[in-house]
Amino acid sequence: MRWRSVVLGLLLLRLGLQALLVLLPALARGLCLHPRLPCPGPRPPALPGPPAGAAGRGARLWGAAAGGDEYERRYSGAFPPQLRARLRDAARGMFVFGYDSYMEHAFPRDELDPLHCRGRGPDRRDPSNLNINDVLGNYSLTLIDALDTLAVMGNSSEFQKAVKLVIDTVSFDKDSTVQVFEATIRVLGSLLSAHIIITDTKQPFGDMTIKDYDNELLHLAHDLAVRLLPAFENTKTGIPYPRVNLKKGVPPDSHNETCTAGAGSLLVEFGILSRLLGDSTFEWVARRAVKALWSLRSNNTGLLGNVVNIQTGHWVGKQSGLGAGSDSFYEYLLKSYILFGEKEDLEMFNAAYQNIQNHLRRGREACNEGEGDPPLYVNVNMYTGQLMNTWIDSLQAFFPGLQVLIGDVEDAICLHAFYYAIWKRYGALPERYNWQLQAPDVPFYPLRPELVESTYLLYQATKNPFYLHVGMDILQSLEKYTKAKCGYATLHHVVEKTKEDRMESFFLSETCKYLYLLFDEENPVHKSGNKFMFTTEGHVVSVDERFRTSLWEDILPAQEGSAHKTKATELKAANFSSNCNRVPDERRYLLPLKSNYMRQIDRMVGLI
Repeated sequence: MRWRSVVLGLLLLRLGLQALLVLLPALARGLCLHPRLPCPGPRPPALPGPPAGAAGRGARLWGAAAGGDEYERRYSGAFPPQLRARLRDAARGMFVFGYDSYMEHAFPRDELDPLHCRGRGPDRRDPSNLNINDVLGNYSLTLIDALDTLAVMGNSSEFQKAVKLVIDTVSFDKDSTVQVFEATIRVLGSLLSAHIIITDTKQPFGDMTIKDYDNELLHLAHDLAVRLLPAFENTKTGIPYPRVNLKKGVPPDSHNETCTAGAGSLLVEFGILSRLLGDSTFEWVARRAVKALWSLRSNNTGLLGNVVNIQTGHWVGKQSGLGAGSDSFYEYLLKSYILFGEKEDLEMFNAAYQNIQNHLRRGREACNEGEGDPPLYVNVNMYTGQLMNTWIDSLQAFFPGLQVLIGDVEDAICLHAFYYAIWKRYGALPERYNWQLQAPDVPFYPLRPELVESTYLLYQATKNPFYLHVGMDILQSLEKYTKAKCGYATLHHVVEKTKEDRMESFFLSETCKYLYLLFDEENPVHKSGNKFMFTTEGHVVSVDERFRTSLWEDILPAQEGSAHKTKATELKAANFSSNCNRVPDERRYLLPLKSNYMRQIDRMVGLI
């Protein structure tokens, strides 16, 4: 009988060990003992979650292994329509809280101070405070910048009320010295967008018409642009001065140095204005500036620097990158082509993109296969292509979205994953991040929209619910870390989560808008049958045949062989890349980036 007891004991021991092996992974996760995956930290406040069991059902439905790794379990689950609708409403609520707080506590001043619940205008006591004075012109900036977001969210009554307020109260006859670039993208672009929405005969966003509207917003846009024109005068290169006084013209002590993005990202707004007015002046000066910058690129690499002397054409800043000082120059080469159909713009963009791939891109050749570091775009010397530093800035997070527009979706997936990993680590994007030190170089986050924008565009291109999960993470982080007494505040330090008393206007015009559109699949932007494009400030404009017709073909300078236009229906075929086809349908509900590569990126930014 004793041997039977021994056998029974061994059998029970074996069963116990098997049970322990089954439970060990779960215990390891709960105790943060897993050697390769990050321990789950405190989660942001609970936004609505999926119904119980939904993830498991979705995993089985979409082919994700129920016992897969942590990345598959987190991101490959179902994203029910009810959850999506609640997140859409949460994004709308975020906008409403910021907008209503501005209107109650700050209007008619330019910006809201969300910590002290008061308005902010130009810093008259310190004209050298360019961080404020470049942007704030004493013209109700936040109200103007938010106009088309109201329309996109379908709030016709508030849109109509806001437009009337702008018509009745806003004047540009101000003794304010502003940056030409900021006034163009934030104010001029929004006025034009709202005007187009009001006068659109199809009214895709609902009834946004204004009773007795007499093109007042277009007249305001024209008045502002005329006040910006002195920046283009008395410059030997045709590249504009960076700043102009709206009443007096270019200040006598104005600097002769400007950044590439600031001088070369005016063509979309100036071009729309010219074509609406039938006046070539505005498009001509903006296009001349773009061509002047393009002519100064390096003969060796084809790259441009980031700061140039407008009189001599000498590059003062020789850094070539995709972030601050350069970003929207490349964006507007492509978007000008999309809107106006000028092949010359596409030719410049194609050449610029190829030079970027040749000299700025590091890492393995393919995003989702092979060995080596993940693809990353770095800052290099424009003449040699040699690495200049080991940081990137948050503005570069726009680039995956631009890659989506040209069809290079696979590369966009990898670069977006890198910025999302940084967001996961800090709950925000530091203004400048050192990828070698795995730490912020400049730790503040002013509610920038670039990562949200790329997330939205990648979702539109792939329909992969991974990007809805990313959007939910971003929304939760913003609610947890940036919400203030009267709006949403800049993070002074992404690690310490301290706040600054400022809510930039682009939070309402871009960040909230892209989050809302990410979760609103039925929005007219997606379903109306109209084609829309977003400016660099997130203002929506229709890709309209009337913008492809100009009355001054013999006036605008054109390079030989570049006078031909592309019809709107030919845009897709004209794209040099067919990489959209590289993301097959069967991958739609799998991770867009294989989990081993996602883990590699998380390790690269210090998450693991």
